[in-house]
Amino acid sequence: MSSFRPVPAWLADAVLYQIYPQSFADSNGDGIGDFAGITAHLDHLAWLGVNTVWLNPCFASPFRDAGYDVSDYLSVAPRYGTADDLAALVEAARGHGIRVMLDLVAGHTSDAHPWFAAAANDPGDGRYIWADPDGGLPPGFVPSPGTRPGGYLPNFFDSQPALNFGYARPHPEEPWRQPVDAEGPRANRAALREVMDYWLRLGLAGFRVDMAHSLVKDDPDLRETSTLWAELRAWLDSTHPEAALFAEWGDPAVSVPAGFHSDFFLQFGGPSDGLPLRSLWNNGHGTVADHWTQRHCYFEADGGGEAGTFVTAWESVAGVLGGRGHITLPTANHDFSRLCCGPRTAEQLPAAFAFQLTWPTLPAIYYGDEIGMRFLPGLPDHEGSSLGRTYNRAGSRTPMQWDDGPNAGFSTAPAELLYLPVDPEPGRPTVAAQRADPGSLLHLVRRLIALRKATPELGSRGATEVLHTGYPLVYVRGDRYLVVVNPRREPAAFTLPRPELAAGARPVEADGVTLIGQEVTAPGFAWGIFALGR
Repeated sequence: MSSFRPVPAWLADAVLYQIYPQSFADSNGDGIGDFAGITAHLDHLAWLGVNTVWLNPCFASPFRDAGYDVSDYLSVAPRYGTADDLAALVEAARGHGIRVMLDLVAGHTSDAHPWFAAAANDPGDGRYIWADPDGGLPPGFVPSPGTRPGGYLPNFFDSQPALNFGYARPHPEEPWRQPVDAEGPRANRAALREVMDYWLRLGLAGFRVDMAHSLVKDDPDLRETSTLWAELRAWLDSTHPEAALFAEWGDPAVSVPAGFHSDFFLQFGGPSDGLPLRSLWNNGHGTVADHWTQRHCYFEADGGGEAGTFVTAWESVAGVLGGRGHITLPTANHDFSRLCCGPRTAEQLPAAFAFQLTWPTLPAIYYGDEIGMRFLPGLPDHEGSSLGRTYNRAGSRTPMQWDDGPNAGFSTAPAELLYLPVDPEPGRPTVAAQRADPGSLLHLVRRLIALRKATPELGSRGATEVLHTGYPLVYVRGDRYLVVVNPRREPAAFTLPRPELAAGARPVEADGVTLIGQEVTAPGFAWGIFALGR
């Protein structure tokens, strides 16, 4: 086990906010969000209480996969503005007490990257994974677009050639498999350090690393991939000790010991292929993979789910991590359905946030979820958004809804020029309307974030005792706060196992939950946070 510096102290109190930059705010009227648009709305984020922003990829790209196909790691995409605009955003965010993290696509580039152009015409270039066998190409390989014979291995779409970090195991019939210490893999590891160092020296706070588990190929126990990240973490500890490294891995029990400061519970990854997160939010609508067999989720009005799936997974991972890193729990992301999706209604969302913002994980709020923006179904494929029959990610990427003006205040461009269409529903939620309504979801999320920040027991470090994983979900934080969440339509009740859990309890933030003696009663969609009289 590698020995790393302690996790930067600021991470324990991080409340993340994910921004899909092309959909957040358009400052110049071209229909696409940009850095200046984000800067202009930092007041919203500061008012809300988030202190860490993660931007989806904003590097130069032909955008065949919405920016996850990078053509230059050291330049920003002109659609978002200039490097000076990004620097101004980072500086302005710092003035609001907000750190800005970038999204690092570590495992592949665009086929428009100069590295790939060189490799496609140089048989001695080891930057990418190339095969030149006798006969046809191996399955999954794409014919060379240059003078180099053979073909290359893509990581995702054909336009995303996989960078060569080596293979964990040789194979006698596949001589193109290079070991992890070959020249090409060494050059790519060095390039990762150079890219990270460049942006960190410009004031960025860290990175969320795309598909972090996929770098070394044929690595069944991920040992070589873990070794790669442990080396990078050691370098980061020595050169940028306050920088944070988040993994898109979906298995914190493996990724955090490998060197990441945090990993997400995701819709994929880990021993059960993302079931812990999906068991909370996935209601069978929005982005749904054909191979998922899950039938119910816990935050479902019909109440067919079970919180124990998530709780058991969290307990297992937390036991492995100890104090070495964090688990991050998102409301949604650019690849997965929003909370408000399909039949899930606005009245169901407060209970979800009451849970997410009082659970001992780092919360990550996907832009617009704080007002209950919905997943917009039926959109066409856009910049590689569609991954299958029932998995079109565009529905989670629609423009932020700021006000009741044209295009919901996102852009002054004609509607047909927008990156994606705005939700056409006349009653769509907006920031302006909810700011004016103290009883709105937006105000609730703000209060819950403030409560979390002011109450260490409700944050990432407080102890957690789970009393009930059915309906309602009942747990105690730090021996001082009782949390009750009933996300189903029907009422639920629970008898506290010890009288001291009820003695002197008073509601801090609550909607509907009552506590009489040891009896907890929760109407449909109710929730409550109680300070215990200890």
